[in-house]
Amino acid sequence: MSVNDGYWWYITINAEAGQEDNLFSLADISESIGTELQELPDGGCRLRMYYRSGEELSYWKNKLLAAMREFPGVTIEDWGRIENQPWHVAAQDAFPPLPVGRGLVVLAPWHKGTEPEGKTALYINPGSAFGTGYHESTQIALELLEKYIKEGDVAADIGTGSGILAIGALKLGASMVYARDIDPAVIEEVRKNFELNGLDAEKSELATGDLLKDFGRSADILTANILLDPLTTMVAEVPAVIGRDGTAIFSGMLETEKPVFLKALADAKMEAADELVKGDWWGVAAKVKA
Repeated sequence: MSVNDGYWWYITINAEAGQEDNLFSLADISESIGTELQELPDGGCRLRMYYRSGEELSYWKNKLLAAMREFPGVTIEDWGRIENQPWHVAAQDAFPPLPVGRGLVVLAPWHKGTEPEGKTALYINPGSAFGTGYHESTQIALELLEKYIKEGDVAADIGTGSGILAIGALKLGASMVYARDIDPAVIEEVRKNFELNGLDAEKSELATGDLLKDFGRSADILTANILLDPLTTMVAEVPAVIGRDGTAIFSGMLETEKPVFLKALADAKMEAADELVKGDWWGVAAKVKA
């Protein structure tokens, strides 16, 4: 099914008061391109999420239901089709400039020219792929990346999504970045975001790949902002990529999943060097044990 700009799918989810962050997390994980939050008279909250028409509605529902397993208390209220909405206007309101860490700011392309003085701008086209910068897990990865990357480092971004971490690595001084994702469609979106940021194509290698399978590269710093299962699957292969002196940054996990991943790190002969929590989300910078 091809994309039809004349209509969009929507799915509405709700939860008790205080779960707004969980609803927005689900929107980001399921690749919603826009949201509307409503506070209910009984104190609960409702989030309507919009999705591209390039996939059947069942595709988006299944993606959402899979993510909802990690968020008890959230239910689907309704779903359907919306005709001819002025999404460019809604999107401009939904993606304001977002400061991250000490010196980064995430900006949608229509905010070019409004960069705060002294900040490194990361331009991302919202809705193109997972990792717009507005999700806590992406912010965790960016903050740890900003802290640990060194001028001239070679970087690897596994499960690159929108490419925001790869872009961040280059803008923070990396000499080269290897970005890969299992979804071939993602690579073209990453390429567009690289162009949006005016990055030198010679300093990047964008490729389709299943985690670190057949990666065959070395890196000083590796980032992976995905989910617990793929992270635990790949962690044993990370030491061969980063060596004794490198750093790996893992994000995309709930704080409740921390013990599971710390055990996987230990099994891979790695240890946590730094941790960061935002909302319900947790990330870690790790090194190979001496």
